[in-house]
Amino acid sequence: MNTPQKNTHWALVTGASAGIGSEFARELAARGVNLVLSARRLDRLNALADELKAKHAVAIECISADLADPAAARALVEEIHHRGIAIDVLINNAGYGVPGKLTAPAWQEHADFIQVLMTAPVELCYLLLPGMQQRSYGRIVNVASLAGHMPGSAGNTLYGAAKAFLIKFSQSLALENSSRGIHVCALCPGFTRSEFHDVSGARGVVSKMPDFMWMNADVVVRQGLDAVERGDVVYINGRVNRLLRFFGKHLPDRMALKMIQRQSKRFRVQDGK
Repeated sequence: MNTPQKNTHWALVTGASAGIGSEFARELAARGVNLVLSARRLDRLNALADELKAKHAVAIECISADLADPAAARALVEEIHHRGIAIDVLINNAGYGVPGKLTAPAWQEHADFIQVLMTAPVELCYLLLPGMQQRSYGRIVNVASLAGHMPGSAGNTLYGAAKAFLIKFSQSLALENSSRGIHVCALCPGFTRSEFHDVSGARGVVSKMPDFMWMNADVVVRQGLDAVERGDVVYINGRVNRLLRFFGKHLPDRMALKMIQRQSKRFRVQDGK
């Protein structure tokens, strides 16, 4: 195991092998935070770790985990403890989208999605919070989405619902721990340039969105880490996204749903039943 260098804090980043997760790893390493990187693809984690150790004086551990497995979150935390590491910063980033309407995929795809995007983040918080509380220090970023603030869309049926859950969960967790030196933030980016849309099969659809709708992953991450450090409980990246959230919140429900219904085909894969 690597020996920690300048910083005694350790961060766990889930879904760290690509996209926003790898940018969290890069930014945290640049800030001197030691890292536990977790994802399914250990080869990509090791390559990222080599890159970061060459640039920054931080310790890095890589642990393969598939959070779709109901036993994975607890096994991940047990392995971290076995390696003698106490996690002070938790980045619940692992996630993806299931394209199509509700009955298009097999149920197991939805069950795995719920496990990865909802159950696993909550369980990781549940398992790691006691240590943070004992040390009177903790930072938790739950990567949600602008979609969690907007009306539901046709296609990717569970995505907005899961992200809305993360936002409400983060708010409650923040209130419960605000006096204990622990900051919790639901980070809500909009369209972000990363591998996310390739994995979900939506690249061909979302590539038609105008350039001003997009943000770079490194900017999203820097803003998110600054937000949780300030104590922001919910942070929406970008003025355009904050404006969209304003309209989504204040338009009458019927009007907002009609608008999303017309626009869903521009950013959601709707093939299937």
